[in-house]
Amino acid sequence: QATLHQDCMTRAQDYEAETKSRAEELNAIAEAKKIIVETTGGAAQISYEGTSFLQTARSKLSSGTDLANFAAIRAVRSLAEKQNSPALAQLAQRMGVAMRSGDDPFAKVRGLITDMIVRLEKEAEADATHKAYCDKELKESEEKKADKTAEISKQTSRIDQMTSRSEMLKEEVAQLQADLAALSKAQAEMDKLREEEHTAFVSNKADMEQGLEGVKLALKVLNEYYAKEGKAHTEQSGAGSSIIGLLEVVESDFSKDLAEIETVEETAAAEYDEQSKANAVEKTTKEKDVEHKQKESVYLDKESAELKADREQVQAELDAILEYLEKIHKECDEVAETYAERKARYEAEIAGLKEALTILENETALLQRGARRALRGP
Repeated sequence: QATLHQDCMTRAQDYEAETKSRAEELNAIAEAKKIIVETTGGAAQISYEGTSFLQTARSKLSSGTDLANFAAIRAVRSLAEKQNSPALAQLAQRMGVAMRSGDDPFAKVRGLITDMIVRLEKEAEADATHKAYCDKELKESEEKKADKTAEISKQTSRIDQMTSRSEMLKEEVAQLQADLAALSKAQAEMDKLREEEHTAFVSNKADMEQGLEGVKLALKVLNEYYAKEGKAHTEQSGAGSSIIGLLEVVESDFSKDLAEIETVEETAAAEYDEQSKANAVEKTTKEKDVEHKQKESVYLDKESAELKADREQVQAELDAILEYLEKIHKECDEVAETYAERKARYEAEIAGLKEALTILENETALLQRGARRALRGP
């Protein structure tokens, strides 16, 4: 937008300079025309002279031409100075040389002016073609530059997003792997503890069962003994009852302890199984998360790498465009004189020369008519 605004301001200034310059040159040309018309009008009097045509025509043509020459050269030289045109200054010099020649000075000057008009028209056309080329190339290059810059910006944004997402996924994977390692360690410790507990349970249960069986067997022996009749001695029934009572207490304690050991074992085994299953579910879930996140991270890294390669290609294209733009700017940027100023100068110079050519042609026609009338006589 800033470039467009600047271009518009430049073109407006160029148009203003062009208009001013054209007006100045037209005034100069009008002045030259007035001078030529005023100073060469005597040539028309040739048709009214009754003397010899050749002597009279030569005398009038010579005096009228000298004055016209001086005024025309001065006007062209003034125009050259105002336009700062070496070509017009050189033309004025060549006009002076031609006017001083004795043979048909008007024809020679007309040829000089016509050649200069053709030259200026070709230069103006070439300049216009070059200006159109510059405008086209600069416009297209600026558009390509904007497109490539926007594309690079878009690619960079996508690359940054992918890189950020991939880094986050890698951090999450690292945390999940740490959690899995901790879970594996905890499960191993649980397995070891469960094995130790179960081993102790098996041993303790065997001891308790053996002890309980022993107490039961002892009670059986004592109960059978004291239940028999016909003993050869007097038994200590009171002491026997005490022993049996004590053994029964021991039997009850052993039974309770065995039952408690078995309950503790069952509870520990159930808790172990439940926790192991939970650990297995958690392990499976986290392993799947790791797999999915790693897969996504690898995909993002691959896509990011491809985008970076694409961006490098686009950057190379942008660099080429910028290099070309720099070249075009060096070729097309107007430093000393803008295109509008050159265009106005060409138009003013061509218009001035055509006006001078018209004046000279009119003067020649006037002289020729006068000569014919003089030949016919009064």
